[in-house]
Amino acid sequence: MRLVTYARNSAIGRVGLVDAAAASLVDVGQILGADAPMTMLDLIAAGPHVLQRLRSTAGDAARRDSLALDAVRLLAPIPRPRKNVFCIGWNYLEHFEEGERVRQSGQELPEYPVIFFKAPTSVTGPRDSIPFDPRVSEKIDWEVELALVIGRGGKNISEDRAWDHVFGYTVANDLSARDLQRRHGGQWLKGKALDGHCPMGPWIVTADELDPNTLRVTTRVNGETKQDSNTRHLYFKIPRLLRELSLGMTLEPGDILLTGTPEGVGFARTPPEFLKPGDVLETEIEGIGTLRNPIERVEG
Repeated sequence: MRLVTYARNSAIGRVGLVDAAAASLVDVGQILGADAPMTMLDLIAAGPHVLQRLRSTAGDAARRDSLALDAVRLLAPIPRPRKNVFCIGWNYLEHFEEGERVRQSGQELPEYPVIFFKAPTSVTGPRDSIPFDPRVSEKIDWEVELALVIGRGGKNISEDRAWDHVFGYTVANDLSARDLQRRHGGQWLKGKALDGHCPMGPWIVTADELDPNTLRVTTRVNGETKQDSNTRHLYFKIPRLLRELSLGMTLEPGDILLTGTPEGVGFARTPPEFLKPGDVLETEIEGIGTLRNPIERVEG
């Protein structure tokens, strides 16, 4: 199933079930009735029995009460995560190598995943504008990433049980302010966490309908392809990521993990390339969908 958070008229942040072929959705409340979860986080926390109810009754509701996708505003599937978004760095070998050519630090391939965070306020929708404030950063870079959403929480999750904890997958772009990263000692916090710098969506595809191991991932800027790879090239696979992330730290329903980006980022190009106002950033993952975010200059 494809599950979306949308806004229409006074209905803000409603959850819908998407029929991608028909370019339409049905409000979950129309399917499940008065006891329907009100938000995507509520739906995830409700557990698998609610998903089963959706599957078994969605067909009839869709014929009666569908809305065209172009008649609503799509929000990020989880518009405001409860916690920071977990992120993985250097998780495609070619991306590590292109960055090392620039750094020339002699750093070896990591034995363990590099983990950092993006702030909840960085999350924005699949069609929203990305703010560009030259007083803050003039070197905004793109990073397509497969995002994983936790369903069943857990701590010290073993690799052989990792898939039991996955609710579904969505598309994200880990936008990075490279000048801020350098200004603050090469750290991976402020430069990764600016407001509106984590577009996500257009919906969550539930884990039962998608194999995350062989998905094409691409980034385009003004129609020109910048990144083009496949999740089969992930250096640390999803079970290992969940094992390392949950070691001594509880993961909760609705937590989001960005699994890393492939080669083709802007700062490693010759000459370096960065996003600028007026650009249109498209982020696509096979089997899920496409984000389309214009870059918009802001003041104040």
